[in-house]
Parts: sequence; structure tokens; C-alpha cells
Amino acid sequence: MRVLGIETSCDETGVAVYDTEAGLLADALHSQVDLHAVYGGVVPEIASRDHIRRLLPMVRAVLADAGVERSDAIAYTAGPGLVGALMVGGGLASGLALAWGCPTIPVHHMEGHLVALMLAEEPPEYPYLALLVSGGHTMLVDVRAFGDYRILGGTLDDAAGEAFDKTAKLLGLGYPGGPALAKLAESGDDTAYRLPRPMLDRAGADFSFSGLKTAAMLLVRDAEASGRLDESRADIAASFQRAAVDTLIGRTLQAARSVAAGRVIVAGGVGANALLRRDLRDRFDGDVYFPPFELCTDNGAMIAVAGALRLADAEAVSDIRATARWSLEALERPVAQSP
Repeated sequence: MRVLGIETSCDETGVAVYDTEAGLLADALHSQVDLHAVYGGVVPEIASRDHIRRLLPMVRAVLADAGVERSDAIAYTAGPGLVGALMVGGGLASGLALAWGCPTIPVHHMEGHLVALMLAEEPPEYPYLALLVSGGHTMLVDVRAFGDYRILGGTLDDAAGEAFDKTAKLLGLGYPGGPALAKLAESGDDTAYRLPRPMLDRAGADFSFSGLKTAAMLLVRDAEASGRLDESRADIAASFQRAAVDTLIGRTLQAARSVAAGRVIVAGGVGANALLRRDLRDRFDGDVYFPPFELCTDNGAMIAVAGALRLADAEAVSDIRATARWSLEALERPVAQSP
């Protein structure tokens, strides 16, 4: 069975074709970073319009690359995300499904990130603890099986990726700033400033990054006032990154102990951070898995894989599903896998 995957939850347009026997046949990704950079963040209306412009030509190109004319099912991101952007992907998926006479599969965006690791050379076995960390999400999930999720904790305010981007903006690094901040941090001293590690002294698995972001902002303002920002910029970046990574790893280790996890996976855009990858592997006494770098960001391949795993739940085209908020815990195991 071949599944066409469509991802339009935010500012990346992703399309892929996944075969349940042959694996990933083709995929393509377009980023809207240049469109939104001038605004310092994603503008929902602009994101939706660019998805409209890009999506159908990308579908045609990916089908051609895969050497097929159509798919047996179409998976699309139904949430969480920007509703207008989600409607674009859902609308095209429904239209193509009607034309091809095939079913659609609404996919949870975060479940897509969880299964992206199935495309790695050595995918993890269930169960495992998942750290889902990106610009919009930061949460720890106890994953017992595909479709069987228990959220242990989430962010109480900013997501980790959002904190990276906002701190990078304070340092004049542009948008999106997370990768630029990590690059700048390589030339800085991460012990130059003592920044808070929020929530590590508390029970539970929740995160908070607003206080860390505020502390970094005060450092930047002090450096600006004293005329030392240029010489301090790398040290601030390194100190911030160290505090953020220590917080992510500290909470992950606490959660792993609470559920006796022998395996930890990291998914989402911040999963590409080199310091996080290195230190989590060093500090966790078990197996740690990261997706390939190209699959850390939003992409169509992860949606196609999630759709393939939910083929048993495929449905005839009905209403387009698009929801800004959608809990992972609301999902159930596919019909074929249910007890």
C-alpha cells in the first residue's frame, strides 16, 4: 500500500510517498523561512497562502519521483497547528481522494514526529519515553505502543524552541534563531553567566522556559547598557543554550526514572541541537534515539509513515479535519492493533 503524506501545520510544506513494503519512495520539503523572517515570526495568513501556492506542484513532483500516478491512501496533518494552514492540506487531500477513489487518514502532527524514527537505520522498539521538543511543543510522553500515549508533563509557558528563537532575536540573530544561536554558542563560554534551570527542583515532568528567557533578556539589556554586547553575545548564547539543555535533560532523566524507561527518544526541531544530542547520550543510562537531522523539522515523510500505521482507520472522505489543539492522549491504537 502506498500512502501520500501531506504536512502543512505551520510554515513548512511537506509531501512524501511511503510504501508499506518498500519504505520511503520520495519526499520533498519547502520552508517558508524567508517569507516570515521580515516579521520575526510566522504570519498565519502568509503561511496558508504559500501552502496553496506550493502544495499541488510538490505533490506532482513527488509522485513523479516515486514513479507512481496516485496513492492508495492520503494522510494529512489534521492538528495541532494553524487552522488555516491545516485546511489547505486537508482540502487538497480530500480533493485528491475523491478524484482517486481512495480514503484519507487525518494524522496527529506530534504522532508524526514520534514515528519519524521508523525511518532511521535502527528504529527503537516499544515502550520508550519520548521528549517532544520544538518551537511549538515541549512535552514528555510515556509511549507504551503506537497509539498508546500518556503525557507526563508539558510546558507551562514557552516551548523550548520558542525560547531559543526569542533569545536569538534579542541577540540580533534573526529568525528562526535557534540554529543561529547554537552556532554562535560554539565560540562562547557556557559558564560565563549562571542562568536558571527552571523546574529542576520540583517534582513532576512539566517545563517552564519563560523565566530563563527573561533572565537572558536582562543579560542582553545590561550588556547593551554597558556597551559590551558585541563581546558578550557568544557567552550569553552559550550560557542560555547550556541552561536550556540542562533543563531538558534534567526533566527527561527525572521522568525516565519515574516510569523505569530503558529507552528515550527525542523528536522535533530542537532534536537537531548538537549539545542536546551529545549530553543526553552521555547522561542517560540506557538507549537514546534521535531522528535523522532532515526529519527533525516538520516533514511529509513522518505524516506518510503515521498514515501507513493507521491504514486500518482510513475513512472515506468526509469533513476536512483541522484543529488547533489536539491532545496525544485522545488518540487510540489503530483498530488492527487494538486488544
